[in-house]
Amino acid sequence: MHLIRHYDNIQPHAALCVNITNTTYSNMEISELYDIFRTHPIVTTDTRQCVKDSIFFALKGASFNGNDFALKALHEGCSYAVVDETRAEWTLDGNADTARRIIRVGNVLHTLQQLARHHRRALGTRIIGVTGTNGKTTTKELIAAVLSEKYNVLYTQGNLNNHIGVPLTLLRLNASHDIAVIEMGANHPGEIKTLVEIVEPDCGIITNVGRAHLGGFGSFEGVVKTKGELYDFLRKTHATVFIDADNAHLNGIAQGLSPVRYTSQGAPDADVEGRVVECKPFLTFEWRRRGGDTHRVETHLIGDYNICNMLAAATVGAHFGVCDNDICHALQSYIPSNNRSQLTVTAHNRLIVDAYNANPTSMAAALHNFANMQAEPKMMILGSMGELGDVSKEEHQRVVDTIKASGINDVWLVGEGFAQTEHPFRQFNNVEEVKAEIAKTDIRGKYILIKGSNAQKLFLLPELL
Repeated sequence: MHLIRHYDNIQPHAALCVNITNTTYSNMEISELYDIFRTHPIVTTDTRQCVKDSIFFALKGASFNGNDFALKALHEGCSYAVVDETRAEWTLDGNADTARRIIRVGNVLHTLQQLARHHRRALGTRIIGVTGTNGKTTTKELIAAVLSEKYNVLYTQGNLNNHIGVPLTLLRLNASHDIAVIEMGANHPGEIKTLVEIVEPDCGIITNVGRAHLGGFGSFEGVVKTKGELYDFLRKTHATVFIDADNAHLNGIAQGLSPVRYTSQGAPDADVEGRVVECKPFLTFEWRRRGGDTHRVETHLIGDYNICNMLAAATVGAHFGVCDNDICHALQSYIPSNNRSQLTVTAHNRLIVDAYNANPTSMAAALHNFANMQAEPKMMILGSMGELGDVSKEEHQRVVDTIKASGINDVWLVGEGFAQTEHPFRQFNNVEEVKAEIAKTDIRGKYILIKGSNAQKLFLLPELL
């Protein structure tokens, strides 16, 4: 039986809808659902966001079951609800139209992903896939900013970069978009492979590979292998990759590809090269295409490590025909958000806020940059790093040792990870203890680095400093 057949003939107390008994859908089945999506092109998974004439997908999570809210979604304005369970109240609602608008499938999440891929194929929009351990969100936004100088661009909003966020982003594509920039994240093996098979990118970039989510990946080699799944897909399709020519790990897994290269360290034969001019505290850098003129860009980003993200965006822009002046305009106009490399000036201090995420690689980069920054006096408030598994103590001790070597002594460490280490600094169990200490401590005239995993909630501190 096919998906969604004879809607007008469904009667109250009759069969709710047609079943898909497995999660491998034929083109005909998905195409029938796609016909509905084309006339109702807004998808929601939250009954608090039921736009009129949208489609509700009843996803399941560890603490919720969207099937329980299918009727509510319809009552709130959705035209259809896609479910994978049955409920007696759906037939007892007393309304034939309600039963007609409930679509049962084998697995809602898989259906959402399949629909997104079908939509991506139907439109044929050029798509750039972005992944990496660090910098992927900033790089994605910089690429989108550069390409927006010439094209109508769709790009991943916020951190919607997982098995749910990626298909939801793809389903926002429409015929007006010239190009899309899709961010893909992972914390377990095989996740990038799953996402690229949904996105089917035309080209892609791995920003870097580092020591993050080691509890999920099992090892650094596991990180490299999983991120490299983007290369594996692009290799099969002979697609373009943009690669940091200075990154030995990426070059090591790029065999069989014809990459477009960028460098900040003078690697030979790079298509785009650049260098850091200064960080006081914002990054200023210079860049040029091979054989072209040199351009100076004063950015709103903190940290010399961001030159790789800037050069990546410049390289992608150049590849897609954006002129140099427009690339410079986009890069110097970009202002970070979401607690990533932000400078916040308060009444009493200057804060470098990078509290969205933290792992050994990004922490090392932030500490290196802060230690070299021409600013005094300095203070750090650092939160523990998550998802490190058996190497958590080792990695946190490595951070502590780096801090000791930096000569910065005014340091507050937060969370269980740092509590396991040997250090001379102030130790707090959680952000609430930090907030209490700030309330009774006169902290003025300092440059303060605030960095930690999002779970530590250090993003609550800037308004207190």
